[in-house]
Amino acid sequence: MEYLILIVAAFLAGLMNAIAGGGSFFVFPALVFTGVPPINANASTTVALFPSAFASAWSYRHDLREFPGVRFPSMWVVSIAGGITGAAMLLMTSEDFFDAVIPWLLLASTLAFAAGPRLAPLLHRNAGFQPGSLLVAQFLVSVYGGYFGGAVGLVMFAVWSLFGVSDLRMMNANRTLLGGSMNAAAVVLFVITGTVFWTKTVIMVVFGVAGGYLGAKLVLRMNPAVARVVVIAVGIGVTAAFFLR
Repeated sequence: MEYLILIVAAFLAGLMNAIAGGGSFFVFPALVFTGVPPINANASTTVALFPSAFASAWSYRHDLREFPGVRFPSMWVVSIAGGITGAAMLLMTSEDFFDAVIPWLLLASTLAFAAGPRLAPLLHRNAGFQPGSLLVAQFLVSVYGGYFGGAVGLVMFAVWSLFGVSDLRMMNANRTLLGGSMNAAAVVLFVITGTVFWTKTVIMVVFGVAGGYLGAKLVLRMNPAVARVVVIAVGIGVTAAFFLR
């Protein structure tokens, strides 16, 4: 039953990440529910989901584009650097502290996911950002992605919108590739330090990749708004459960 829960969670996470983001809301609580300590569950979630991001990115490869005023390789480099920094911060965090901060991270992630599409255009109209600042913002987002990563795709969407990026197909393609890259960088540290629960994680990798590839293929046929509602509902439920815990 434990492995069935993990398989379903991984497939749904890959599917949701390709369509709307928020896949960690499925995998992280599933791992904790099956007995994995929170820090290990967070690291294992990153390992389980980063291949599915590349599977989605391959499907979106024709929509990859440069950012206004910023070269894509520069965004890629700062994403990797931020992912490594965030992962290092996680490994230096005590189990008790991380256990206490999890509900707040989940709450912040859920709110960002829910409010991002409306908040980003409002901030963009009232803030004067320069294109070069996008690299700094991407680094900070990547630090968050390496440390926890809940709804990091939506956070990237919101940040990019502040800098005038509005092509949704390009944003979705770039999100999957950069998100996968920042997580891959974090994975290296998690593997070296032995933080990953491999038996459960390998199974989730396989089904996460399947969900990510299928989700990318179905994204044009599905209503993203429906997928977003599902992810938000799951986020609210998981956040409430961790606060009660």
